[in-house]
Amino acid sequence: MRPINDPKTIREALNPDSRIAIVGLSPKPHRDSHKVGQYLIDHGYEIVPVRPKADEVLGRKAYESITDIEGEVDVVDVFLNPDSVGPVVDAAIEKGAKIIWFQLGVVNEEAAEKARQAGLHVVMDRCIKIEHGELT
Repeated sequence: MRPINDPKTIREALNPDSRIAIVGLSPKPHRDSHKVGQYLIDHGYEIVPVRPKADEVLGRKAYESITDIEGEVDVVDVFLNPDSVGPVVDAAIEKGAKIIWFQLGVVNEEAAEKARQAGLHVVMDRCIKIEHGELT
């Protein structure tokens, strides 16, 4: 079991072939999740919005839950209040995701440990956009 924020996990998450579900992706351009989603698209990543009550975000079909997404998901990138991430971890486990990434400020040790015990690698309190910029 890798430690949280292991550099190997970060590199794997940022593999150009990664399919990234973004939970809490906002349709509002001024929100950080929107900026990160657009950045990932601009850098060639396939992103899948998970935004209940939205039909699409950033020109892509939005899903109510991770488990509703068609096909595989490599990374689940989470933009939610730390107290709300438990069900997201459950859905990521059910979906068979490889990595769960909790964005800056999203710290939930219990949820991270549950994900790790289920075999997911965990990145927590880091920004995927910043990490990408540092790796490239």
